[in-house]
Amino acid sequence: MRGLLKILFGAIFLGIIGVTIWASRYYSVWDAYAKLWEDPWGRATLFDAYFGFLTFYVWVFYKETCWAYRALWFVLILGFGNIGISLYMLIQLFRWKDGEGIEQLLLRRKAA
Repeated sequence: MRGLLKILFGAIFLGIIGVTIWASRYYSVWDAYAKLWEDPWGRATLFDAYFGFLTFYVWVFYKETCWAYRALWFVLILGFGNIGISLYMLIQLFRWKDGEGIEQLLLRRKAA
């Protein structure tokens, strides 16, 4: 399961980076944001995405015990969306050792 999750989140990370680079060749994210905000469905989509990012961040806030890491991941997740989310998941998956249960991935790690 761990290998499949690494492939999944690696593909998400690379895919969103690729699409972002491709889209940036046409016009800037700021220009796109202005156009999205004018459209009611664009606005609804932005709210949906950012509520999803905040939902994921609640788990990150629980899992991370260091305030500096909490702040860093808040900026990365809210600033970069699924790029930040997939990066966080990849880091967690590479820390997840053989033989550990899923709870080791999902719950706080005990201080060593």
